[in-house]
Amino acid sequence: MKLIKKLPPEFVDVRGEITKLLDDGKTTLRSVLLISSKTGAIRANHYHKTDSHHVYLVSGRMEYTEYPVGGRPEGAEKVIVEAGDLVYTPPMAIHVMRFLEDSVFLALATNSRHQDAYEADTVRVQPKGDPGR
Repeated sequence: MKLIKKLPPEFVDVRGEITKLLDDGKTTLRSVLLISSKTGAIRANHYHKTDSHHVYLVSGRMEYTEYPVGGRPEGAEKVIVEAGDLVYTPPMAIHVMRFLEDSVFLALATNSRHQDAYEADTVRVQPKGDPGR
């Protein structure tokens, strides 16, 4: 997991700001999703075999938990993601999102999120204990 807190604007003038969410010259995005979640909702509890994604939190707060496939939930990395933060998750990393407030986020994915392609690449995980807590 890579967390970037409060992405600073790249350009500011009297009209407003421009913030570069992603411009590394290497990442090819195949899908961009806008997702809303209610307070207390849990999303993910899975990993992707080949897909990686960036999550940009537009509004709200969430606890983001990640650990490698084959790893132990007790050793999971946990961060609080707030509006304006960007978090990256590579393939083969189990991730769980627990929403602490009503939230809206963008998921910027390297694979298609067409349902058949998404399901073929996604492995759902039953949490042992509760990795999100």
